[in-house]
Amino acid sequence: MTGDIKSVGTLIRDRRSELGITQKEVADFVGVSEAAVSRWESGEINNMRRDRIAALSKILRLSPLDIMGISDNDLSFSPTLDSPFKEKNIRIPILGRVAAGTPIGAVEEVIGWEEISKKLAAGGACFALRVCGHSMEPRILEGDTVIVRQQPNVDSGDIAVVLIGNEEATLKRVKKQKDGIILIANNSAVYEPHFYSNREIKNSPVRILGKVVEIRCKP
Repeated sequence: MTGDIKSVGTLIRDRRSELGITQKEVADFVGVSEAAVSRWESGEINNMRRDRIAALSKILRLSPLDIMGISDNDLSFSPTLDSPFKEKNIRIPILGRVAAGTPIGAVEEVIGWEEISKKLAAGGACFALRVCGHSMEPRILEGDTVIVRQQPNVDSGDIAVVLIGNEEATLKRVKKQKDGIILIANNSAVYEPHFYSNREIKNSPVRILGKVVEIRCKP
């Protein structure tokens, strides 16, 4: 376990309260006692087992990195599609669905609308996509909506919407290498990383449509 364990305990407590989940519900889901959850929320979380980190992150809709006290870039996370924590007054389209799993046909149909804050909109043009598939669990679940900032490039480690062959769109973490890129699923036990060489990137082509800047949980 790395990072400030006291602040991680506060994160666990505040996130549980935010989602309206009781300590007993967390305990039952993770397979521990209520007292253990209480200790975690007090900052006593040294040497937490990996399976418990995974289960805790799933019920709290957090990244395992959050539980471990490791920053996950600047990705924003909203507990519901209508999060009360942000002023939202810029409308953006929801453009169909994007696959968190095997790539699916590129989506352009507008199926609804989302609202984002002026601050987020000031960073560049954005659109929203509905997620299908399970490759990005537990961070991003099927039915969640991701807010994507349109940009042709991302930093290594960012989660991006990637267009493959001008026909298929997928949601993956991008790892850059000198000879190409690797598209990595969070659920790597089920979905293997996929490498694209620089030649494939040029010829297919493989093109980044934008960076995921916010995740909104399905209601």
